[in-house]
Amino acid sequence: MTRKIITLTAAAALSLAGLVYLQAKEPGEHGPKHDGPGPHHMMMGNPLEHLSKDLNLTDDQKTKVQPIIDQTKPQIAAIHKEAMEKMHALLESAGAQIRPLLTPEQQQKFDAMKKAHEDMRKAEQEMHDAQKL
Repeated sequence: MTRKIITLTAAAALSLAGLVYLQAKEPGEHGPKHDGPGPHHMMMGNPLEHLSKDLNLTDDQKTKVQPIIDQTKPQIAAIHKEAMEKMHALLESAGAQIRPLLTPEQQQKFDAMKKAHEDMRKAEQEMHDAQKL
């Protein structure tokens, strides 16, 4: 019973990590454009375009807002990168603690789940890099 709980916890943690990763990628790599409000609304696409549309900004306001957005983007990217690195380290640590508690069969499945997640992350990065060309 305890092993089943550990396995389910590990699977849930990996799934949650994948969802968090997909939600917290760097600005501009969120995939399809979303028009609804939310924490990532300003990060996707062109923030000035979103603000202009949502707030009906004048040309003068747009001229004043754009430099603020330009100045903020690198700071947000740096904070995001640091947070992602910390999250990755935490997940690696949790996985290293969980793995020895599993049976050999569970470890094999756990390793396959981890590899599938890493492969997906690499494929997304390659796609993102290709889009920059």
